[in-house]
Amino acid sequence: MLAARRALPPAGVDAAPLRWHLQVLPVCASTERELERRLREPGAAPRAGEALAVLAARQRFGHGQQGRVWQSPAGGVWISAALPWPEDPAAAAAPGLALAVGLALALEPLGLPVRLKWPNDLLVEGRKIAGLLPRLRLRGDRVRWAQVGLGLNGCHAVPAGAVALAELIGRRADARPPRLSARVLQALEWAVAEAGEPERVRALALARLLLPAESIAHQGSLWRAVGLGIDGALLLEAGDGRRTALHRRF
Repeated sequence: MLAARRALPPAGVDAAPLRWHLQVLPVCASTERELERRLREPGAAPRAGEALAVLAARQRFGHGQQGRVWQSPAGGVWISAALPWPEDPAAAAAPGLALAVGLALALEPLGLPVRLKWPNDLLVEGRKIAGLLPRLRLRGDRVRWAQVGLGLNGCHAVPAGAVALAELIGRRADARPPRLSARVLQALEWAVAEAGEPERVRALALARLLLPAESIAHQGSLWRAVGLGIDGALLLEAGDGRRTALHRRF
């Protein structure tokens, strides 16, 4: 089913609405694959003020960072979207940070203390509630669009180390996919609205960042995480004062 809709921002998310070209599927192998197929169609690339997305009730072969399996049964929100984004990547917010903050702002009014675990997870009380797969699609050195995959646990059984929204808030209606999907679309709208404000996005992400307490092995040395770069990199510092950055890998 194809739909075009406008969303209204919930409490905590202030964003201009996009015109959505939304495909809703009862089941698919992967929303990422379906979105890639649609983007190959002539004229499918998102224009200013518009966004393209595929939303599935469940996925058979969902995947996350570096191709890891993402369990995605009925009861959660499984979506992939192509979003309009500033053409100059140096002047744009990192899509992963923008989306993470937008989703945190959409969930926090439910009373959830959402934290960001770099590079791709959102946690509540130390357990994973959502995962992100963000990247920029480029032509040369210019951005064509931002592309994101997102999975959000709603009211289904989850594996160890994860948590479903229904368990946290005790209001099953608010944890069901129709309401959660609206929050996710609003989070995406917030990300697009703030895409031209990279420092603001970075500051909001840093305020929610869960810095790892343990040392990180990188380039033959041990480092501690100290912050976030504008481009979404995790900033690292060694005991001798050296600094470097760890970037997302897909």
